[in-house]
Amino acid sequence: MRVRTINTIRAFLSYLKSSVTGRAFISGMPVSAGVELTNHCNLNCPECNAGSGLMTRERGYMNIGLFDKLLAEIEPYLLYLRLYFQGEPMMHPHFFSFLERSRHINTVLSTNGHFLSKENAGKIAASGLNKIIIPVDGTDQETYSSYRINGDLAMVMDGLKNITEEKKRVSSRLIIEIQFLVNKKNEHQISSVRHLAREMNVSLKLKSMQIINEGDYETWLPSEPHFARYRKENGVFSVKSSLPNRCARLWFNPVITWDGKVVPCCFDKNADHIMGDINERSFREIWEGKEYRKFRERILTSRQSIEICRNCTSGLRGVRYR
Repeated sequence: MRVRTINTIRAFLSYLKSSVTGRAFISGMPVSAGVELTNHCNLNCPECNAGSGLMTRERGYMNIGLFDKLLAEIEPYLLYLRLYFQGEPMMHPHFFSFLERSRHINTVLSTNGHFLSKENAGKIAASGLNKIIIPVDGTDQETYSSYRINGDLAMVMDGLKNITEEKKRVSSRLIIEIQFLVNKKNEHQISSVRHLAREMNVSLKLKSMQIINEGDYETWLPSEPHFARYRKENGVFSVKSSLPNRCARLWFNPVITWDGKVVPCCFDKNADHIMGDINERSFREIWEGKEYRKFRERILTSRQSIEICRNCTSGLRGVRYR
């Protein structure tokens, strides 16, 4: 804990110095990281790179040896680890091996809920996992599948029941969170999903929806502006942020794709900005390397010119989360 505390302070001070001076300084290692176990998915969500078919990068599964190599470097510094990025992590054939290896870190899993059988839920509840996020974007099948295409709400609800029961059975401290992606087709069910969360004694997060297809804003944007990530001005939609020339994600939260590519943040869905490859270099070399430095300098001087920032939630104004 002492190492993690010192590292967090160093990372924060380097971010602060960089933000004030407009020059990229880095000190310490990341305080959190996202790891993509796979970018395969069983669903076809239309505003998701993995599900919509817009992803151009190769599909695959992370090698457990690569994960071990990464953890050996960064585990001593991490406050928490996210075992998801694109795709459905529980589709990895060795999913529980990854969970076992990360049991000594505060770890968060996001899964679409279709693989939470009684057996799997029991393993997760006993694994030491800190938090599990399960999207329930509708309280009836028609509404749910309007976005979660090919999804089965009854199966997800069974999975939620399984994980809540197994948590109680093993006296786990696992946090179970329902995520509701607010959009035009489901916003009328916000009250019913709140009731569901209370009934199941789990937490709920109402989340603004990102839109990746230029022609789909009118299809998905909710009528309540405080749930919309975008605003319309002169017929053009843009994210509700001034996109200031700073972003803490570049100093705190890298993402590693299934094949070992290090990308700057979770908004680089297609790995368009590769900082390095942990198959070829150490993570520290990449974290402190020139590719990362140059990208941080772009963030500090011209963030608005970076395409992946247009969906970023950092610095949003007038958007409600709870």
